[in-house]
Amino acid sequence: MHYIGVDIGGMSIKAGIVDNKGNILVNGKISTEQERGFANTIRNIADLCQKLLDKAGLSEDDIDSIGVVTPGIPDKKNGILIFSNNLQFRNVPIKSELQKYFDIPVYLDNDANAAALAESVAGASKNIENSVLITLGTGIGGGIIINNKIYSGFNDAGSELGHMTIVHDGIRCSCGRRGCFEKYASASALISQTREAAGKNPESIINKITNGNQEKIDAKTAFEAQRKGDSTADKVVSQYIEYLADGVMNIINMLFPEIIVIGGGVGNEGENLFEPLRKALYKRVYTHDVAETKIKGAVMGNKAGIVGAAMLGKKR
Repeated sequence: MHYIGVDIGGMSIKAGIVDNKGNILVNGKISTEQERGFANTIRNIADLCQKLLDKAGLSEDDIDSIGVVTPGIPDKKNGILIFSNNLQFRNVPIKSELQKYFDIPVYLDNDANAAALAESVAGASKNIENSVLITLGTGIGGGIIINNKIYSGFNDAGSELGHMTIVHDGIRCSCGRRGCFEKYASASALISQTREAAGKNPESIINKITNGNQEKIDAKTAFEAQRKGDSTADKVVSQYIEYLADGVMNIINMLFPEIIVIGGGVGNEGENLFEPLRKALYKRVYTHDVAETKIKGAVMGNKAGIVGAAMLGKKR
């Protein structure tokens, strides 16, 4: 059988037909146009799915299920998107609306959960029963896979890994709390930390890389300057990895997954990030008498949303 995966983002909607092993056979993309209302968005999704079926030479009978993923909080049981800040959608009946066009089971989930599922089906944690995905981007996203299935709590709002506290009474987070993991270990946090260090150390290579323009500092800048031998950048990266290790070790101690997969902008640093992170975790682990959690980089990239969405029906 085949599966359709739909990944709804703030700017675009990506969809694809996926086989049993997580391979994308055909795929396409359209603009989201959420300002025109959810009914228009669902109709556009249905049109895109039909075009993909035609392109693949398949019919509705060849499709086992349709999976849809979005940012925000889903009601997975009823297929309703409760709220998505990025899309400005609230209480959207995605399942019932899409089934106006296709007589196929429809499943809904959060996009970070789907990315974790994609990695477990066809990516860095393939064939691993228990894994966690952490994405280091504007915030910190996460997905938890237990016994090959997404875990998201009794109310489908779980796996908000970025909002555990790692610094008591620390920086205020958008969630209203202080000291959240994402305020110290997201890509945005690293950028803020790099800008602060560059301002205090005008001789730093960080300022040479950006010609003194702090607006040009991104999540790669500190790592780039560190590789050039800059002591200021080395302190920034080292402190950032300590923050990251605090949060990751909390996750390990709670769940002890076999693998933690790290993706997002900072995750693209690869072993420049993972090797020192492993050393920092080794110092924190409370026992070395059992097998340790492995750290790997995400590999699914832009395919994660489509593949994860498609696998929602298979992995229920």
